[in-house]
Amino acid sequence: MAKILCVDDERDIADLVKLVLELGQHQVTVVTEPESAVATALDLSPDLILLDVVMPHVDGFDIFREIREQPSLAKIPIAFLTSNNKSVDLMVGLHVMKAEDYITKPFGKQELLDRVNLLLKKHGPA
Repeated sequence: MAKILCVDDERDIADLVKLVLELGQHQVTVVTEPESAVATALDLSPDLILLDVVMPHVDGFDIFREIREQPSLAKIPIAFLTSNNKSVDLMVGLHVMKAEDYITKPFGKQELLDRVNLLLKKHGPA
């Protein structure tokens, strides 16, 4: 069972992610206030972080940078999970920031579970 942190300001999406991944035998913690994402990640030490890009007050790219600045979190795989499907942002997320994946909403439940399981298998425990 992997520990997964889902950071998404949309409660309905976060709850759906939690439900799908818990059915896949994962432990999921949801953060809907992006300002508390880094502190929660430090407390939880998750095996994977799913991070929305478009959120109020701060975007996922900024949170990504903050997480990577924390030595204890720097190697945890991060996947962006977002409605932002602009190709430039996808390129930034994957190739500039080096996120492990960029999953766009809407996503299929099985697709989400498969991609999360693939990331966990590829990267192993944090």
